[in-house]
Amino acid sequence: MNHARTRSASLALVLFAASCATYSDKTASALGDFQRGQFEPALEAYSDPETCDSTFLTGAESGTVALTAGWWDQTLEQMHGAAAFVEDYERRALLGQEAITEFLASWAINDTSKAYYGEGFERVYLHCGLAMGYLAQGKLDDVYVEARLSNKLLEAEETLYDKNYKAGALGHLISAIAYELIGQPDQAYIDYRRMVDKEVGMELAGPELVRLANQMQRDDDIPLWTERFGPEKELPEGAGSIIVIAGVGLGPYKVEARLPIPTEDGIIPISAAAFESRPQPVHAMRLRAIESRLEQDTILLESVSTIAKENLQDRIFWQVAKSVARGFLKRELTKKLDDKYGWQGALAGNLFAFISERADLRCWMTLPDSWQACRLYLPPGTHTLSLEAIGGQNLVLGTYDLEPGETMLVFARSLGYALYAHTIGGEPVIEEPTAVFAGGQEP
Repeated sequence: MNHARTRSASLALVLFAASCATYSDKTASALGDFQRGQFEPALEAYSDPETCDSTFLTGAESGTVALTAGWWDQTLEQMHGAAAFVEDYERRALLGQEAITEFLASWAINDTSKAYYGEGFERVYLHCGLAMGYLAQGKLDDVYVEARLSNKLLEAEETLYDKNYKAGALGHLISAIAYELIGQPDQAYIDYRRMVDKEVGMELAGPELVRLANQMQRDDDIPLWTERFGPEKELPEGAGSIIVIAGVGLGPYKVEARLPIPTEDGIIPISAAAFESRPQPVHAMRLRAIESRLEQDTILLESVSTIAKENLQDRIFWQVAKSVARGFLKRELTKKLDDKYGWQGALAGNLFAFISERADLRCWMTLPDSWQACRLYLPPGTHTLSLEAIGGQNLVLGTYDLEPGETMLVFARSLGYALYAHTIGGEPVIEEPTAVFAGGQEP
């Protein structure tokens, strides 16, 4: 009888261990396709609920693939699926610290056995992704909704942890662009000012504040911004502009840190997750107007890797506290098994405690390492544009006729040395075969 019990316990433990493949293991093939620019198989794999085993990550990962490929309808469809799943939690999160703390303090066999609602910074970027999808489609009212929600969620995280994450530039920039497109420079001015107040993306926001303050004749503000960011740059008459919003590189991934704590009754395994950065061969992009020999490098809006590490570190106390509590409960279970079944029960209990105590390594793997942007002002007329991933690929985006005061957008992403870019606006004059590396047509 004891041998049968031991065999049954061993089999259960083997099956449990087999079910503990990490998120990186489960999604390795899909991520590999994404990194190689094979967007159709990557989207198909990530869209399969069994790949991520998380409604949030299914929508977030597949939505990022679609965004990189320039498939705007798919971007919105997939990311809205993730947003719908976390909507109730986000509503509670915005109520204040108590609701979030209650959620973070919850525990189970291990953190991976709970539904994954995303890290706080991941939910912020989800709504930025939706805002970009709407911006690409010209649905500007929806852009405001997503950009505002993104910044509200960020502020809730910063309030909870009493922290300034040096984030929010992406949401404010997208919002500012939308306001300028509908002729509301006063509202765009507010977004640029918030970027400066948060000290994010100031190399881009500062000159825009100088320009808009002069344009709107804000005499009280002109001296302030001129002193900080220099005088207004002289622009060509009727100048239009090209704005690049770029995701650079591949963001961080989670690793597990394990610490065995000795007690009188044996070892209690403690686990916690931490983010690890990846090597980045490309650190910025360069937009060029070839004939006029004008160029502009992207500047850092926010470092996803830095924000991810800080945001996760701020909840390390909850991770460790839950792991310790589970450890003591499993220790009590082991003692009961020892009393009832002897050494076989104790062995099974110790193995279960060790194998089951796993850190939650789920995370949004297709996010970039950083978000960057630049703005290049050009005279009206015909311009051939190129975009370079500095240290990597260079793409000729095409030749476009830029109307007076027109704003063109370029959404770009670098993956390794490769570069993928999509232009929005402008009147194409010459179609270049290298204009867009999108991995195929929208499925």
